[in-house]
Amino acid sequence: TKEELPAYPVATAVQIIGSEWKLLITRNLLTRPWRFNELKRDWEDQPKVLADSLCSMEADGIITRTAYPEVPPRVEYALSDRDESMRPIMKSMGNRSTEYKNGKLPQQPLPLPKSKKE
Repeated sequence: TKEELPAYPVATAVQIIGSEWKLLITRNLLTRPWRFNELKRDWEDQPKVLADSLCSMEADGIITRTAYPEVPPRVEYALSDRDESMRPIMKSMGNRSTEYKNGKLPQQPLPLPKSKKE
């Protein structure tokens, strides 16, 4: 529930999309809407984990699920309009990760922000 989410906003974001599965789903959905069976190809041995992650992401409003009244049924998943704003954040995180892996980040960590009590 929303009452159980961390007070720190970044920790909340990590909790909502931070699982490996949700990050991989988000990575795919950043490119275009995907059908369930397309996503399932990447999770051949974990279809229940995929289905559970999609349901959770839909409940959190991160993605939208569109079911088309066709035979056979067709269902597409896409980032919600609200979460399209994640696109530059994910790109920035990817760039930073690449720099880290390539040793291009400073060796000293950035200083933590001072708390309001200080």
